[in-house]
Amino acid sequence: MNINATLFLQAVVFAILVWFTMKFVWPPITKALDERTQKIAAGLAAADKAKTELAAANQRVEQELATSRNETASRLADADRRAQQIIEEAKVRASEEANRIIVAARAEAEQQVVQAREALREQVAALAVRGAEQILRKEVNPTVHAELLSRLKTEL
Repeated sequence: MNINATLFLQAVVFAILVWFTMKFVWPPITKALDERTQKIAAGLAAADKAKTELAAANQRVEQELATSRNETASRLADADRRAQQIIEEAKVRASEEANRIIVAARAEAEQQVVQAREALREQVAALAVRGAEQILRKEVNPTVHAELLSRLKTEL
């Protein structure tokens, strides 16, 4: 065999191999690589979109949290103000009730003092009558006072 013919045949076989590879092997590989590139690009785009959506969602969540904190703080402040108002109203009602009770107690005490004075007067009068009665029983002696009684008879 001639080396030139071998080289020529090898060149022809290599050319056929290159043509076969370019015609049947290379297009599916490039197609698969292109599809893979597109999938990776789509995945990266989706990841970027997800990052922006996540950032936007985090921002909305922070805004909602700030709003709810402010709302909660205002509600707590309103509740504190209402509690203070209720306490003040209760103090006013309690002082009014205390004044009413004091006035009623004073009136009752005055009434009891008047009743006690009346009872004491009645007792003093009864004691005075008893004392006078006892004094009169001791001193009423018909013989000693006969002269007084006779003078009274004459004057009447």
